[in-house]
Amino acid sequence: MKIIIAGAGEVGFHLAKLLSFESQEITLIDTDKDSLAYADNHLDIKVIKGDATSIAILKESRVASSDLVIGVTSSETINITVCVLAKQLGAKRTIARISNTEFINHKDEVGFTKFGIDELISPEALAASEIELSLKQSSFNDNYEFEEGALTMAGLTLSKEAQFVGRTVKEAAQIFPELHFVPIAIQRAGTQYTLIPRGDTVFKKGDNVVFITSEGGAEELCKLTGKINREIKSVMILGGTEIGYKTARDLSDKGFNVKLLEQSKERAFEIADNLPNVLVINSDGRDVDILDEESISDMDAFIAVGDNSETNIMSCLVAKTKGVKKSIALVENMDYFELSHSIGIDTLINKKLLAANNIFRYIRKGEVVAMTKLSNMNAELLEFEVKATSAICNKVIKNIDFPRSAIIGGVIRNGVGLIALGDFKIQEGDRVVVCSLLRSIKGVEKLFL
Repeated sequence: MKIIIAGAGEVGFHLAKLLSFESQEITLIDTDKDSLAYADNHLDIKVIKGDATSIAILKESRVASSDLVIGVTSSETINITVCVLAKQLGAKRTIARISNTEFINHKDEVGFTKFGIDELISPEALAASEIELSLKQSSFNDNYEFEEGALTMAGLTLSKEAQFVGRTVKEAAQIFPELHFVPIAIQRAGTQYTLIPRGDTVFKKGDNVVFITSEGGAEELCKLTGKINREIKSVMILGGTEIGYKTARDLSDKGFNVKLLEQSKERAFEIADNLPNVLVINSDGRDVDILDEESISDMDAFIAVGDNSETNIMSCLVAKTKGVKKSIALVENMDYFELSHSIGIDTLINKKLLAANNIFRYIRKGEVVAMTKLSNMNAELLEFEVKATSAICNKVIKNIDFPRSAIIGGVIRNGVGLIALGDFKIQEGDRVVVCSLLRSIKGVEKLFL
């Protein structure tokens, strides 16, 4: 695919990096020569210095033959303009990054596709939604919902209390035949190796395991692994950033007791005026004495979403020492994901990864409805819609020539999530959730064309 990215900032560079690994033809446009020089030196892509809203620059990037144009500059106005111009000049598909979530909430009413914008994404809104889901499934360190929870991905680390530690996947299935979950990926303790589990795969203490669960599966999983899915009602948020604001607003609207710490007096008053149901405190949340004064030990969860990743991590570690059960930190450095569980933070959120996940489904072949990359694992979780022409249609799973390093986790049929085992027959219109190592994705895609 020929892909043009407008904006060489954090999101743009990260997207260009991921897409270049996929052997896509990438052109990166930006006005900042330093950002472009860094990208040019580190990535196998083409860079163009200039204003992405310039028709001459777009033509220089050969926009007429492009498959996808992505506007991810820091200005939503520029992103929208780029997409509108690109579509008029012949681009097949466009995606604009925006910060005003009203655009997303009313996109059908406004009709952005008529202007030439196929999709709107807000990394900040995606991060706020990810945080809310993490609070909902508080016992898990990684979550993702398909079709509003018809199927849910849940990741956790197995302790010695887990009833199936020491047993194979097949043995566990025989002992607990009515369970509503299935393992789809395992990372052994102390390694970076991702394993797609088979019937003879043995669960081990310390394994980081990702499951797909249908309705009721999360509760069963907690019971069998010794985890407690505590109800979270009181939340402290560090940072009045756009993500902090959106998270505080969404949680308070749903009845959570929310405290927000913001160091800037002007920003604190602005948030307090807009969110009357949130207790906004103008103070430095890095100060342990301040945290104690604000009764951090009484909080069910601590969410650090300030501008500094290191501060967010350290604040979460302080919160954990004060007895807070759930900690969530916003980080920009992807390498921190490898450290999250070993240093004791429950969940890490990364805007770049969330934006990339949202955009990547347009890169994948087949009818990809949704996708996410598994945190700290060399695997992707994809939701495909089965067409009448798909090679997988009307076939029983055990008879499908499925890649060994991929697995079907579940099927959504008529809005109902189902755990699909070997005797399950795939039908047209089914939405199939697949976990695949990166090397097998092309083989999986062919089954759904």
